[in-house]
Amino acid sequence: MKIKQSTVLFTLLIFLCTIAVPSEALSQDNDSFTLARVKYRGGGDWYNDPSSLKNLIEFTRDRVPISIDAEYEDVAIGSRDLFEYPFAFLTGHGTISLNSTEASNLRDYLDNGGFLYIDDDYGLDEHFRKVINQIYPNEELIEIPFEHKIYHQVYEFPNGLPKVHEHDGKAPRGYGLFRQGRMVLFYTYESNLADGWANPEVHQDPESLRQEALQMGVNILVYALTSGR
Repeated sequence: MKIKQSTVLFTLLIFLCTIAVPSEALSQDNDSFTLARVKYRGGGDWYNDPSSLKNLIEFTRDRVPISIDAEYEDVAIGSRDLFEYPFAFLTGHGTISLNSTEASNLRDYLDNGGFLYIDDDYGLDEHFRKVINQIYPNEELIEIPFEHKIYHQVYEFPNGLPKVHEHDGKAPRGYGLFRQGRMVLFYTYESNLADGWANPEVHQDPESLRQEALQMGVNILVYALTSGR
């Protein structure tokens, strides 16, 4: 995929990242961003492929002049520490369980400027949709059209998400949840981007596919840190 933005726009992104900081969901130093990987209860393997997010961070730091810390933090979904991170990543294969306090905490995080990216690592979909209904019973996930800027933020994906792993053989789909016009959550289904971010020996994906997964990850990350704030 070709890069869309020019160097001038990349410089503008730095400016946006320094001024567009949500008041409650990001309390860390404006000089850099630290990302969070979400820990949750229920038996799902939130901890799988620990190299994935680290590799995305490294890939992004090498290509986009946004200051992101090289190491991410593992943060419990019910912890108020979550509010220190502008971008949170959640994945896994199985069950997620949230009590009312955890659901309220995540809802407050999203409503106050946080962004959650969820990647279905196969088997998460059924449980994740129940969690979303628990957090936002009056909202619904909306399929994001290919012309949305998340698919064109830095790299061009005119046909939407790359398909990294087969899963059920369905076309990959991206869904969003919006609050007051701002996308607060992006969910990838039947794509499995995070497997493509992992170290090459983990899933032995072709390098060209890994590059597409990482490039789409850059789009998601840059969109989350610069859009609608």
